[in-house]
Amino acid sequence: MKFTVLTLFPELFELYLSQTIIQRAVDAEITDYNIVNIRDYSGNKHSQMDDIPFGGGAGMVLKPEAYWNFFKEKYSDGEKPYTVFVSPQGKRLDHQKVTELAEKKEIVLISGRYEGLDQRVIDKFVDEEISIGDYVLSSGDLPSLVLMDSVTRIKEGVIKKESFETDSFYNGLLGFPQYTRPSEIEGYEVPEVLRSGNHAKIDEYRLLKSIEKTTENRPDLMEKKLSEDEEFKKMYIKLMKKKNK
Repeated sequence: MKFTVLTLFPELFELYLSQTIIQRAVDAEITDYNIVNIRDYSGNKHSQMDDIPFGGGAGMVLKPEAYWNFFKEKYSDGEKPYTVFVSPQGKRLDHQKVTELAEKKEIVLISGRYEGLDQRVIDKFVDEEISIGDYVLSSGDLPSLVLMDSVTRIKEGVIKKESFETDSFYNGLLGFPQYTRPSEIEGYEVPEVLRSGNHAKIDEYRLLKSIEKTTENRPDLMEKKLSEDEEFKKMYIKLMKKKNK
């Protein structure tokens, strides 16, 4: 799998990518990435990338020419990779979407800036707009890194499968609390069940804590899980009865 990122600030990616799980995946030849300075395709001597919006308004808008030039030069045969524009107007990134993207052979990420990207670029080249949350950042560079990291870590061979199977959202719930040594620090102790060696009880405890955390912090996820997973619903009822005895 390969990521190609179109950005105005390629240097922002260098440190993060070289120090994280993404580089591990590259070293293992599982994924690869190419960070493109989109200014190089601007087609003007000053590498101007923005201009005032038609219709007026505050801020500047990214011009379309550089993106047009990039796609025409790199994918002149018409075989354009799946292209994502990271944008607050996009669909919310979640585990299901991450799983879908992980199946792609190549993804082009357009990392925006300023007040937005000329809509004609989106209409012509973008397959999907994706948002990492209901808030606005100064650019699309951080969201691009978020997407790359989340997709890379679930690719086979990057980390152990059991590691991401206990992540939040993998099974529709938030993750359970984690503890390590020492077993006690200033009166705060690791729960006894986790030190018991009884794996059945440990699994039950972790599931219960995962349910409690999800119910408290993301009741929408719990409602969805109960409505869509009949086996989980039965187990949930049984667990709640046992807890309340």
